[in-house]
Amino acid sequence: MWQQLDEVELRFVALEAKMADPKTLSDREHYVRLSKDYHNLKHIVEPFRRYKHLMEELEAARKDLKETDDSDLKALYLDEVSRLTTETNQLEADLKRLLIPKDPNDAKDVILEIRAGAGGDEASLFAGQLVRMYLKFADTRKWKTDLLSENSIGIGGYKEVIIEIVGRDVYSYLRFESGVHRVQRVPVTESSGRIHTSTVTVAVLPEADEVEVDIKDTDLKIDTFRSSSAGGQHVNKTSSAIRITHIPTGIVVVCQDERSQFQNKDKAMRVLRAHLLHRAEEEQRLEIEEKRRTQVGTGERSEKIRTYNFPQSRVTDHRIGLTTHDLHGVLEGSLEQIVEPLRTKFESDRLLELQSLSPSV
Repeated sequence: MWQQLDEVELRFVALEAKMADPKTLSDREHYVRLSKDYHNLKHIVEPFRRYKHLMEELEAARKDLKETDDSDLKALYLDEVSRLTTETNQLEADLKRLLIPKDPNDAKDVILEIRAGAGGDEASLFAGQLVRMYLKFADTRKWKTDLLSENSIGIGGYKEVIIEIVGRDVYSYLRFESGVHRVQRVPVTESSGRIHTSTVTVAVLPEADEVEVDIKDTDLKIDTFRSSSAGGQHVNKTSSAIRITHIPTGIVVVCQDERSQFQNKDKAMRVLRAHLLHRAEEEQRLEIEEKRRTQVGTGERSEKIRTYNFPQSRVTDHRIGLTTHDLHGVLEGSLEQIVEPLRTKFESDRLLELQSLSPSV
């Protein structure tokens, strides 16, 4: 690991010098690319340099402790050794995590798809609550959201909602939300007070750039029709809704919420690109090796990843055995209490996997 960190620091120093070169400064595109690499390395180099500085202080404190006979000074040096040992141990753990290869999709924006599953109107109502939860969580992180498509049931619920979420490291935070979300509660329409179980499926797809997915015009079947969403007379008189079918894969995307046919087509293409990128990545992973299955899970929709139990005000994530009784807070967007432990678990499992493959990590 320390050899890797030394090499990272050498690359950082070389990059720093290159960015100060007038030739680099005169080429804006090249400078922007170097700046991105610079900042990626900086968040590793800075804690590494602090670690080396603290280790020097720790060695000095240990030497002073060994050489002194004064009881008061011994106590001071012991405290200093204890503090520095704690700090260096924490920094070492942080550095190990920083060296874990990042998923290339981590920094990407996402297409979030939420669909009512088993449970009829109750599932649709809970889908509406999950939509609100994710929108509130996005707001706390200063992410931008754009409703791409919705199919509501008119009483505050949804059969399907597709949302684009744009911001810093969106996929790295939401990637573990894919799967089946189960709700247990007494429906408003249930007179006997019997608890029902309903499900909602969530899919989180990293958004694809146009250059990442090659879509041929001949592979697309594009249909227009009159929108059935809210919008008054306009949507009833114009064929602004778009249905795009990708013929080779059979993927169908519908967008009808914008007044403009062009806007609906643009949104539909963004959703289609995300689906095709996800499909290509899944096929590639399966060709290389059997998909890695960790305790965090694979994100397949067949997995019941989480249960929201209203009578007990409990939320349980089954992949890591985490339970919180702050159901209200979670549904109000305080999702980090679940997301962060999932991210930590994934990182620690990934680190253990890398250590088993390479003793230098």
